[in-house]
Amino acid sequence: MIAVDWGTSSFRAYRLNVAGVVMEQRSAAAGLIACNGAFEAVLAEQLKDWDDELIVMAGMIGSRSGWHEVPYVQCPAGIDEIAAGMLEVTASGMPSRRIFIVPGLSGRSSSGLPEVMRGEETQLLGLLGLLSALPGDGAHTVCLPGTHSKWAIVKDGSISSFQTAMTGELYAVLKQHSLLGALMTEGVDDAMAFSSGVQTSSQSGGLLNHLFSVRTRGLFGEFSATQLPSYLSGLLIGHELLGLSPETERVHLIGNSVLLSRYQRALAMRGIESSLHAEVLAAQGLHQLALTLSQKP
Repeated sequence: MIAVDWGTSSFRAYRLNVAGVVMEQRSAAAGLIACNGAFEAVLAEQLKDWDDELIVMAGMIGSRSGWHEVPYVQCPAGIDEIAAGMLEVTASGMPSRRIFIVPGLSGRSSSGLPEVMRGEETQLLGLLGLLSALPGDGAHTVCLPGTHSKWAIVKDGSISSFQTAMTGELYAVLKQHSLLGALMTEGVDDAMAFSSGVQTSSQSGGLLNHLFSVRTRGLFGEFSATQLPSYLSGLLIGHELLGLSPETERVHLIGNSVLLSRYQRALAMRGIESSLHAEVLAAQGLHQLALTLSQKP
């Protein structure tokens, strides 16, 4: 089968054997924005030399602005509930293929606000098998850092609830479209500046006051132009942890290595251990959904 994680800005595809082992993988900057609505043509181009019949896709491709909108499944939800919400679509240029799109999840935050995710649910499903072998009461905290970071509680094989922080998007906006970014230049990840940002987030004043310190600490030479991006990152991640990190001894982190390293350091500063998991879990989750689908009458 072919597992596809198709988001707003990126396209990732994995070719799996019957046991769910990834044999090949590829990625492209062919997200929804770049497709201009030509989703079938883009899919055919990206998979043109892979002849597997079954394609299972997740992410924003199933959103209102995607190929076909697939209704959200309400939390709590496990693999059976998510598989039941999958939508089969047809592609005139690929008549021999069976193509399915996975639904996203919806729910309510601890404060009663509506929440949604598309794509991250497949990574969480891929993690469930690993978590089932761990000791404890079956409840685990999972963080998926990114443009819109997700904090999820999974319990006894089900995604019970989740909350979102727009940390990555706010970081990009502030760097590119604010006075803070005018003082910055790209540099390597600076551990000292990042840690200072995390520490500052715990002090009085709140996020809006702390953000101004990015400008003033640059003006007065406390941080160089190349250190300020790391300081800003530490501030935002620190405030994310203050707002969404629950009372727990361990957090499971899923994502790319750069972001996971930052979150691991920030969590350690709060006395919280972490386990790291790669984004390829999305392929494992999509494989599990395909197996569940094949077992249905």
